[in-house]
Amino acid sequence: MPRDSFTALSLHEKNAYLQTLANDFAAQTGREVVELDKDALSRLRRYYARRVFADLKLQDAPKDSLNDTLRRLGSAIRDNELQKDIAGGLSDALPARKVMRSPPSDDAQLMFFVPSIYDAPIKDDVNLMDVAPFSLSKQIRHGEIKYELKDCLITIAGTTTYGLATVFDYDIFLNMVSYLTEEMRRYKSALAKGLRPDLPPKTYRPNAAHILKFCRRSDGGKSYIDLENALDRLKATTIKIVNLSGGKRRDIKGHRSLIEDYRTITKTDSGRIDLVEIDIPNWVYDSVVRADKTLPLLTLHGDYFLISSGLGRFLYRLARKSAGKTVSRYSVKELHKRSGSTQDFRFFLRDLKEFISRTQAFPMPEYDLNLIEGVEGLLVQMVRRPESESKSLPQA
Repeated sequence: MPRDSFTALSLHEKNAYLQTLANDFAAQTGREVVELDKDALSRLRRYYARRVFADLKLQDAPKDSLNDTLRRLGSAIRDNELQKDIAGGLSDALPARKVMRSPPSDDAQLMFFVPSIYDAPIKDDVNLMDVAPFSLSKQIRHGEIKYELKDCLITIAGTTTYGLATVFDYDIFLNMVSYLTEEMRRYKSALAKGLRPDLPPKTYRPNAAHILKFCRRSDGGKSYIDLENALDRLKATTIKIVNLSGGKRRDIKGHRSLIEDYRTITKTDSGRIDLVEIDIPNWVYDSVVRADKTLPLLTLHGDYFLISSGLGRFLYRLARKSAGKTVSRYSVKELHKRSGSTQDFRFFLRDLKEFISRTQAFPMPEYDLNLIEGVEGLLVQMVRRPESESKSLPQA
């Protein structure tokens, strides 16, 4: 609404307009819709009315094409700046944006599909849990992500055609690992009963709807399109790990793909992907099936899939690996490095602060996050909540 029109409203009309604006803003940004109090409305009225453009003294200037253009430019710049002011004011007046998205409407059926959720089944390379083996952005990213840790070098690479797998594509990898781990559990159980079962196959055939159910996503048409694109990126994304010993290269673990290959076996009548066959990479299969000892597999909380931001998912995985049932701390600079973020450090810090602030009102699963002062700058402290230890994961 133009400033002149807003100024002409009565106090009651201004408040009603701002409440409607706040409701729309809350709906679009995942915030809780609340009734604004008198103080909030007063501050928002000031925000809305204080649009100021550098004084070009155009009000008395001749009405020619140049001055008309400058007036339009001034109005456009003023309105653009206003959007930032209004967003800032609404952010202050409304509760924080939620960290978790709402589960799909049929989520109550989850227990029938989801066993414990397992991540990164690697023998001596558990450092994969220390970094983001994917892009945190929902947007397609090309190129490589390189991590230089004290004990290894990790390179995540995609292709020019498909780009890197995203943190949300990685849900399918978790589905694959969890399936294989559950099959291996059943195999060992059958052996213990004196039976002679076959080892789990190196391929598995999930139904697309079951993958979506596992990932706690809706089964709308777009979800099936996104699923097929995600499989392409997972197949195209490879991981190269160079272990170090005394700062020197010790051995190279080759280029490991997140999934070896996949095929669409059947499609629905509407042409949507239905039954798929996924080839499990050797490094995943051997780690789970042919391991001689207990694997360093970590279970993830079932609500991990509801964390709506890539940064939040990265922080949860890192906390699950490093904090476990206690506490861990990382410098913000170290988190910036381990996240693989392409953001400048200052913008990463801004988003990190904003996310941690939101977790105060809407906590992450299992862990509390806080910013504390360290000797060399800000640290993020990750603390396991005692009450979360009693919460069991959904069991099949």
